[in-house]
Amino acid sequence: MAEPLLEARGLVKRFGQVQALQGADFAAYAGEVVALVGDNGAGKSTLVNILSGVLAPDAGEILLDGAPVRFAGPQDAQRHGVETVYQDLSLAQDLDAPANLHLGRELLRGGLLGRLGVLDRPAMLREAVRAFADLGVTLKDPAAPVATLSGGQRQSVAVARAVAFAHRVVFLDEPTAALGVVQRARVLDTVRRVAERGIAVVLISHNMPEVLSVAHRVEVLRLGRRVASLRAADTTIEDLVGAMTGSLDRAPAPPEPATREEETR
Repeated sequence: MAEPLLEARGLVKRFGQVQALQGADFAAYAGEVVALVGDNGAGKSTLVNILSGVLAPDAGEILLDGAPVRFAGPQDAQRHGVETVYQDLSLAQDLDAPANLHLGRELLRGGLLGRLGVLDRPAMLREAVRAFADLGVTLKDPAAPVATLSGGQRQSVAVARAVAFAHRVVFLDEPTAALGVVQRARVLDTVRRVAERGIAVVLISHNMPEVLSVAHRVEVLRLGRRVASLRAADTTIEDLVGAMTGSLDRAPAPPEPATREEETR
């Protein structure tokens, strides 16, 4: 069986008297979209914050490529190739798409100008156009402020920024929330393209039909624990609701991701 790219074993996290995670497990494989679902208060946000370096667990372990790792913070997680796109996108609305793509990682001119902090805007534009093209994202005017873009385009810019620097895992928190049908379809297509590059994509969503349409697997949290790990192709909305509410309570070892050939049969 393939080894998970990112794995959590027995994670525990307490906030005072509240125990948000009670021995939570999780696994994500390279080249797959794995959905993380659960009712409000199930521990999804806490789990994602631990796996992306925002929080430190009280107990348990995290493995990356099979080796134990403990992130010192979000930037440390990023150095390990783990990126997160939050629901608010965290975009600078007055800056254009290339500037947002390189936000915090700006490219500088060579020589003295670089030492003076002068940005290499042409290089940033070239890299941005290439990154968007790789994901099938089309922007009429890359130099336009992102505030002028549609919701789907802004979401795609945020995803492209994460993918440009992630080489292992990308967490996407409700990436299609508040989007129209056409924009949602474009973002989900972008999600599929990211996974095809060998990156593990973790999709956090409350939209069950959407989850089953794009994910290879679904991991369900309830009361701070993983209660089910299901292959999306063999799962119904009723199965997911049952796992989330407790009428279906099973936590088998995560199924091995299907090969491309098996998925197309």
